[in-house]
Amino acid sequence: MENREKKYKMASAVIQNLIDETGKGFLGKPEALELSVLALVSGLHLLIEDVSGVGKTTLIRCLATASGLDTGRIQFTPDLLPGDITGMMIWESAKKEFLYKEGPIHHQFIMADELNRAPARTQSALLEAMQEVSVTVDGVHRLLPEPFFVAAAQNPSWYAGTYNLPESQLDRFGLSMTPGYPVREIESLILGEFKDKKPLDGISAVSSPEEIRDLRILISSVYVEKEVLDFAVDLGRKTRESGIFQTGLSTRGIQHLLRAGQSLAVRQGRSFLIPEDLLSMAKPVMRHRLLLTPEARSKGFSVEQLLPDKLKEVFVPSL
Repeated sequence: MENREKKYKMASAVIQNLIDETGKGFLGKPEALELSVLALVSGLHLLIEDVSGVGKTTLIRCLATASGLDTGRIQFTPDLLPGDITGMMIWESAKKEFLYKEGPIHHQFIMADELNRAPARTQSALLEAMQEVSVTVDGVHRLLPEPFFVAAAQNPSWYAGTYNLPESQLDRFGLSMTPGYPVREIESLILGEFKDKKPLDGISAVSSPEEIRDLRILISSVYVEKEVLDFAVDLGRKTRESGIFQTGLSTRGIQHLLRAGQSLAVRQGRSFLIPEDLLSMAKPVMRHRLLLTPEARSKGFSVEQLLPDKLKEVFVPSL
């Protein structure tokens, strides 16, 4: 039992190292740092939405460097085609046959920049990759390298030239967040710190693919009592029955909530899940999946405003 607990304490230290190293290039947003690292180590794809210039891409690039994973970047544009992401069959004149040329999706850590600049047809190229860690090109199923992780940045929907992500794609992102502007003191610190260097200059890999893979296995092994499992289900069902959400949390969403809670438990050095873990991770798991009814939207409400009060109505089991 003592060795088991020691493994979780060591894993917590690895997660802290990733947070600290990523934080060397992305300053002043500890919650965003922690959430991005928890997304990586749990295998839950991350969606960051905010206005331009607040560090979305910087955070993702810093995390990619600290992770030690093989990294590929995809810049989404209106003229990007699905084959530009998944790869395509190319005619090889010397061999007189079509050969498969891998696309940029064939990396362990995918940085998807300005995801909603491309239309739904192109965005859908990520669906199979994010769910199955594979792509199908010309009828052939091809596995992607593991551990696999997608961190995407997108602009607000009111930006010119953006497309709304399909609900089916949003549901494949495990966690989402909006970092926002830094406070005045941090903004001053950023200007001074990076006036003569780049955010990535001082960051090095503090992990490896094998370590990330082991962390994911350990997180999935976090013990969950039946009462806590039922509590996760009740949280999801509450969003469907509340009457203020047009679409409630899917079964996949509840699975992601459970995994996110397990990652938070390991972050805190625990080998077991508690209800508070689920409540702490509910907002980043649910905010991009839930759609308010027209009546709620007409009153100026947002999902972030109404969700906490609705979840408080769910009975919390005592362990």
